[in-house]
Amino acid sequence: IALDDDAQAGTPWSDWLAQVPASQAPQPVQPTPQWPFNLIYSSGTTGVPKGIVQSWGMRWSHVNRAVTNGYGTDAVSLCATPLYSNTTLVAVLPTLALGGTLVMMRKFDAAQYLQLAQAERATHTMLVPVQYQRLLDCPAFDQTDLTRLQNKFCTSAPFKTALKAEVLRRWPGRLIEYYGMTEGGVRCELHCHQFPDKLHTVGRAGPDADLRFIDEEGKELPKGAQGEIVGRSAGMMTGYHRQPDKTREAEWISPSGERFIRSGDVGQMDADGFIVLGDRKKDMIITGGFNVYPSDIEAVMLQHPEVRECAVIGVPSDAWGESPVAYVVPQPGSTPQPADLQQWLNSRVGKTQRVADLVIHAQLPRSEIGKVLKRELRTLYARQTHPTSPSTA
Repeated sequence: IALDDDAQAGTPWSDWLAQVPASQAPQPVQPTPQWPFNLIYSSGTTGVPKGIVQSWGMRWSHVNRAVTNGYGTDAVSLCATPLYSNTTLVAVLPTLALGGTLVMMRKFDAAQYLQLAQAERATHTMLVPVQYQRLLDCPAFDQTDLTRLQNKFCTSAPFKTALKAEVLRRWPGRLIEYYGMTEGGVRCELHCHQFPDKLHTVGRAGPDADLRFIDEEGKELPKGAQGEIVGRSAGMMTGYHRQPDKTREAEWISPSGERFIRSGDVGQMDADGFIVLGDRKKDMIITGGFNVYPSDIEAVMLQHPEVRECAVIGVPSDAWGESPVAYVVPQPGSTPQPADLQQWLNSRVGKTQRVADLVIHAQLPRSEIGKVLKRELRTLYARQTHPTSPSTA
């Protein structure tokens, strides 16, 4: 059935509708913002995925946001992430809702993506950080005409400062990073092309978002203090499907009775209102009674010229409760020795941040949308023949 009455695409909608008896003809329905629109499952990087009920109002807020980002009848949106992911839907649904053209890839391949972008004259794309890296690494990148692809977006996983800078240098146009959740509530935008000095942040709160920071007891912290990020915005989930207890755990109610969604991420706001992101609370390592954030160690490790990627996890330790362990992916053509990298890193971090072990790995395990699966690294480490009680002493 051709919904736009194009006979070349199928039976025209008006012809099909004319065959339906009047008693069975469809009647207009006026949805309300609270109605469930879709059920989508979280990526499950920290456990079993939960069904997230998203409302008509939440999806409508995404369409309204897209208008300000140039989506419309002239937009050609190139989709290279899975359709079951909210990362994809925040670009796909507005493209269709506003009459644009959607080009979908069955599976991401850097060379094919570049061919499609040029052939289809793409104007918009939503990618995850690892895809940006693979595109820049592709030999065909600098020979591809991407002049129309002026609206580039990124979300779902940490977008490293150096990678943002490299995209800006080699791929002109707008580059916007979104920080948020499938559950909604928390929403930040970083317009990288406008704020090249803020690439270490995830941007400011979106126009309709209210972000707060709370401590471990759920008390609101003063501006500038580090704590868990909670958010309230036009786009917020109704709740987790058939899991009211989990829904309550994900909510924070302000002293004035407003409903916020907890992010599980630690961060703080700088003097200009930009959010500097830390780690997932569940990824924080407690060693010898001290809180250690993996991202702080990872940032130092990535300064080594032979290191391409790094992920730090906490592993059980008889001496310290937990100890940090680093998994490192070397730069292509490099063959660094684990002991040398470990010594280099430990000489540059605080005593409680020193890694008890360092493992060279070919690649980090990732979800379909590019998130590093640290739970898989913890399982992998437990299975390997490493000391069962590493110590940072």
